[in-house]
Amino acid sequence: MKLLTLFLLLLSFLDAKTLSRTQVIMSTLVTITADERDADLITEGFDIIKEIEKSLSSYDPDANIYRLNKNRHAELDTFSYEALLLSKRYYAATDGYFDITIGSITKDLYRFGEDERVASLAELAGAYVSFGALRFNEKEAFLEESAKVDLGGMGKGFGVDKAAEFFRSKDAKSVVIAASGDIRCLSLCRIEVQSPFKEDDVLLSFETTKDDLGITTSGNYNRYVTSTKNNHLIDPKTKKPQSLFVSITLVSEISSSDLDAYATAASVMPMKKAYEFLDALGVGYIVMQSDGELVIGKNISEYTKNLLIRDTLKKQP
Repeated sequence: MKLLTLFLLLLSFLDAKTLSRTQVIMSTLVTITADERDADLITEGFDIIKEIEKSLSSYDPDANIYRLNKNRHAELDTFSYEALLLSKRYYAATDGYFDITIGSITKDLYRFGEDERVASLAELAGAYVSFGALRFNEKEAFLEESAKVDLGGMGKGFGVDKAAEFFRSKDAKSVVIAASGDIRCLSLCRIEVQSPFKEDDVLLSFETTKDDLGITTSGNYNRYVTSTKNNHLIDPKTKKPQSLFVSITLVSEISSSDLDAYATAASVMPMKKAYEFLDALGVGYIVMQSDGELVIGKNISEYTKNLLIRDTLKKQP
């Protein structure tokens, strides 16, 4: 299984003595940074994210979602039920552009993270993508034949949220939880976003201006087969990988699960619809378009300061 690289490179508090630890969870590097006084809580934070992975994974044979995909039926635990319930809400809120049944493409055709291959146009056209193929209640879920669920568009944000809930319950404020492109800063922090064009370079950096903010980046350069034209961000309506956006970074106080799902959905929308959707959310956003334009949303100053853009054009929508 391919290990996902980090979108958001630098995690640092502005004023705190901290300790950072990193583990591989959810097929990516998960880093938790906390005040030295709260260092003993870090292991428990990792354990929470591991529990969520065991519930939502489509790779682990013991996970509920894996069983649902394989057997067309599975019992649900608290995490898997909540994740499916959220996914239903995201499907409605995004006009169907967030659809977890794209698993028939990501899991069966491209097989991202496993025995990867390039899907043909005929295969994509014939893929069964329909949220209506999924039925569930608090205890169990059912899935129609040929459909498959992939929670990769919100699962990491969901894991970050649950770990953040734990740290809040312990009154641990100087904490950053980062899972690939999904980050939660419980106090003020500084962020650097990886360049989509060069792995060791930085696209932009900023400092947050509010406590308990989520920062999420979704991009076509993180997971793909052969080239970014075959990326993991699948438009559920056309059944093809998206091609308009290189990366979308969102900053807001709303949940990291919400940010993860909305960045995923905006990435596969038509361009005009994507910007209308993001503006309606009221989030701060920084979008790198495939044509090289960098678009900065009007709300970004509400959440960040000292924004530094490196070697790109800046354009206000």
